[in-house]
Amino acid sequence: MAQYDLVVIGSGPAGRSAAIQAAKLKRKILVVEREPRLGGVSIHTGTIPSKTLRETILNLSGWRERSFYGRSHRAKEKIDSGDLKARLHMTLNHEVDLLEHQFARNRVETLTGSAKFVDQNTISVTATNGEDTTITSDSFLIATGTYPFRPDYVPFNGTSIFDSDEILNLPSIPRSMIVIGAGVIGVEYATMLAALDVRVTLVEPRDSFLDFIDRTLIAEFTQQIREMGVDLRLGSAVEKVEDKEEYVEIAMANGRHVRAEMLLFAAGRMGATRNLGLESVNLETDHRGRLKVDQETYQTELPHIYAAGDVIGFPSLASTSLQQGRVAACHALKTPSLPQSPWFPYGIFSVPEMSTVGMSEEEVQKRDIPYEIGIARFSETSRGQIMGISNGMLKMLVSLKTRRLLGVQIVGEGATELIHIAQAVLNLKGTVDYFVENTFNYPTLAEAYKIAGLDAFNRMPIPDAFKVKPNKKGKSK
Repeated sequence: MAQYDLVVIGSGPAGRSAAIQAAKLKRKILVVEREPRLGGVSIHTGTIPSKTLRETILNLSGWRERSFYGRSHRAKEKIDSGDLKARLHMTLNHEVDLLEHQFARNRVETLTGSAKFVDQNTISVTATNGEDTTITSDSFLIATGTYPFRPDYVPFNGTSIFDSDEILNLPSIPRSMIVIGAGVIGVEYATMLAALDVRVTLVEPRDSFLDFIDRTLIAEFTQQIREMGVDLRLGSAVEKVEDKEEYVEIAMANGRHVRAEMLLFAAGRMGATRNLGLESVNLETDHRGRLKVDQETYQTELPHIYAAGDVIGFPSLASTSLQQGRVAACHALKTPSLPQSPWFPYGIFSVPEMSTVGMSEEEVQKRDIPYEIGIARFSETSRGQIMGISNGMLKMLVSLKTRRLLGVQIVGEGATELIHIAQAVLNLKGTVDYFVENTFNYPTLAEAYKIAGLDAFNRMPIPDAFKVKPNKKGKSK
């Protein structure tokens, strides 16, 4: 029976960062991974594959150059599913190799098999050949991630009706696609396919989508994807999904029917906890299989068992999972860690991409904070003109009382990179004056911060530091 200081179940972003952090502290660490290759959902079916697929589509389709050369422009005339998968496999192999090297360099032990709790300090790991290994540890971190929600009324077949993991094995590029679920995953895949000129119908039973995003940004985004040809249908649930061999048909609660060659069901994911034997340690999950934790330490109801990453629910980002895993490992091993920043960016890798940090306008209004808005259009920047960007915007929210930055929302090319400027200013309690006083490289899309800052600045009362002071003779200096 092997004894460890920390056992990590799962090797996705949370598990990886926890294991490496613990190894840096010279502790004995074991990572248990159910799949044959390390990396978890993030590397094999989630974050890395979907973003690789997006970049491949934008490159091969010539999407970024169409404003110059017309909508019929293609970098590659005929694109098939093989073109999409070739780059995907190269990227995934590189990511797995990198992770294996990191574990080896830091002397992190790994074990392939399915983990199950026997008691509060013991797990049993079952290998693919049926052999069991018993492991004991002072602390455990559950970082098992999620899997797609698959309701009974959807006849998944892996050839024309897919879940959000299966879509990566698309046998061919269809002429039409129905996407059920306008969450982050559904929106990303719907817009990627639309960039390939697939006729996409995006269905969401609620009257709105991506509710954590500023509504102005969503309005701008909605206009752009409709111009791409995405048929967005909100406010009516799907009652029936039928595989009719030559096509897929859905019936909606409002009486409408939609047909397409293929269908992607992307309405939610479940925490991968059902086979962990949590009943043996009296740990309960919610209806989606997710674990409840302390948001500062990531401890479950049992102080020595931690959980991090998508398995604990919102925000379910690879970036936040990395941070959560590190914090959990430090706490489990009784080592101080730097405090977590309250402000982290959300990135949605749709076409166009969106990213936000800080408060939305709706949140500012709910808190009754007096505020001003600054807006910049990418088309107003010289870099935007050079790149042929006709859409895209940056929205800045500023406190009228303190002049501090409250939040920034960006939609358009490079949004997920540009947002980090706002993140830095926000975390350092910077004001709108930062954007007015500082020079940005020219020509760049980052100039949008300067434009938006000046837009807000010019609507606000002039601060004393900017006022012209009279000299002793009554003349202005």
